[in-house]
Amino acid sequence: MTMNPEPLARPSFEPIIKAAEAERKVRGVVHFDPTKHLSFAPPPEVFSMEDLGLEGVGVSPVAVSQPFQLFSEEAVEQFRAEVLNPEVMANCRFQSNLAPCQLRGYSRKYAPFIYDAWNNSETLSIISKIAGVDLIPVVNFEIGHVNFSVKSEKEAAEEVSSITRAKRSFAEDEGIGGCPWEDDKPVVGWHTDSYPFVCVLMLSDCSNMIGGETALMTGRGDVIKVRGPQRGCAVILQGRYITHQALRALGAQERITMVTSFRPRSPYLPDDSVLTTVRPVSDLNQLYTEFASYRLEMLEERIRKQLKILRENQQANKILDTTSLKAFLSDQEEFIKRTNAELVEEDKVAFGYMEEIKFPSEAATPPKRIKSDS
Repeated sequence: MTMNPEPLARPSFEPIIKAAEAERKVRGVVHFDPTKHLSFAPPPEVFSMEDLGLEGVGVSPVAVSQPFQLFSEEAVEQFRAEVLNPEVMANCRFQSNLAPCQLRGYSRKYAPFIYDAWNNSETLSIISKIAGVDLIPVVNFEIGHVNFSVKSEKEAAEEVSSITRAKRSFAEDEGIGGCPWEDDKPVVGWHTDSYPFVCVLMLSDCSNMIGGETALMTGRGDVIKVRGPQRGCAVILQGRYITHQALRALGAQERITMVTSFRPRSPYLPDDSVLTTVRPVSDLNQLYTEFASYRLEMLEERIRKQLKILRENQQANKILDTTSLKAFLSDQEEFIKRTNAELVEEDKVAFGYMEEIKFPSEAATPPKRIKSDS
């Protein structure tokens, strides 16, 4: 089933694309150098899954970080130059009923700096240390996913004016009417991500931006907010296991965020990845090939390890533990079944349509486990 998304207003990216094109011609080819392009400062605070009332959930005890500096200004400029390449906009642009512009699956072909930055061992070491588990990008297709939000100068000014009036009214009625300038309307409704971890990097100047936080649903049923990152800063979130939503950002002409998804490097840790939130906005030939490939590689490593154990035990004249072997095989059967279920036939995919969960009580319940699949 193929569905066309409801038409959204098409924002004009032409001014920022032209600016990036001019910058790209001046800069020429730039290669990622961690000594120049990483500008890491540890996050001031990292919340645990226990802090959120989700102890024992997920693949790591870490839930989410506060924003922290990750890349230098030079790196951010190069990210923008590659993202705003007209070829990327022409060939890798997707839209849905919830998002007018997303760039996906472009990095390996069109953006070598971005591709190398997110695969660099020092970058991965920083992200893994904060996340509390050794991570690697899920698949190449999900490196550097970009979300765009662009407004005219007039629209941004009107938002700021509206917020100023709301603040004045709040002061006059001594807060009886609440805090109306704190906009709680989400960009995307309550959901869990398709992949275990995400790193969200800000590529825009947020000086005049109001809002833009991420709201997190705790295991206790209440909601906490994590402030959005500034330019060059990032947030790490175990988004597969935490129900969350991104709140609207007001007062800025552009908001460009880059999201790279990660999974544990070890093939023996659980992999609860799904394609629910990415399938409708993807080149399925590329996404399915990369997803199936890494899942089969994980299966291969697990089987090789189990085969080695069987052979060593036989050589040592040990009695076969049939119960353990059957448990291993059952786990791999379930792993294959879940993998197969995510590879939905193309003619059954509603391209450009994303189902939105409006209320926390309807949000998907993430898998509650941290256990080895070995």
